[in-house]
Amino acid sequence: MTSFISENEEEYELESRMALTAAVMADKSRSRMLSALMDGRAWTATELSAVADVSASTASAHLARLCEQRFVISLAQGRHRYFRLASTEIAQLLERLMGVAWASSTTRKIATPLSLRHARTCYDHLAGEIAVMLFDTLISRQWITAEGDALTPLGQEKLAEIGIETGAGVSRRKLSCGCLDWSERRYHTGGVLGAALLTYFEQQRWITTTAGSRQVTFTPLGIRKLQLHFGITTLR
Repeated sequence: MTSFISENEEEYELESRMALTAAVMADKSRSRMLSALMDGRAWTATELSAVADVSASTASAHLARLCEQRFVISLAQGRHRYFRLASTEIAQLLERLMGVAWASSTTRKIATPLSLRHARTCYDHLAGEIAVMLFDTLISRQWITAEGDALTPLGQEKLAEIGIETGAGVSRRKLSCGCLDWSERRYHTGGVLGAALLTYFEQQRWITTTAGSRQVTFTPLGIRKLQLHFGITTLR
């Protein structure tokens, strides 16, 4: 009897936590803040209040709730305080929710701005049309497995030749995984590999980012290098 009660209590606790988690994202202002933080940067409370179009005091209350539920962490830098997503797991949850929200829309029209649909950040990796093409290329060249969940020995060799180091075995995070792209409805590369690709593209100045936006723009150098190393030629 005691065991039965204990199991029921655990199930009730899980259900309660699920409800709390959903409630965090149910507020439109908090959703706007979380969407902004999907660019992977740390934002100030003032910046997030502007994004959410709320007062500073309201933004502070929302951020306290997000921190309490471990969606967001607070970072102190001198006299300033910044906020960023707490983990890659939270970013993955938000990206999937965006996909579900889009799929459940009554309209079939994709309202995503073309600049964001073309290329954007998905927390610490690349998303959008170009990222989907890159994922397909990695599979077709057998650099990652057909499921996109592992880097092959050939892929590790080829990426190392380009200069992209994944640090395999260093992180507990999955090395490679397909992340469902909410605007393309297909997969792009997530995991450690996805993060390594985005970091490399930034370091080599293949891409530029727009402050306050998830938008990514490929430079002329980046366009040439993507064609050279990955055979992607449809960049605008």
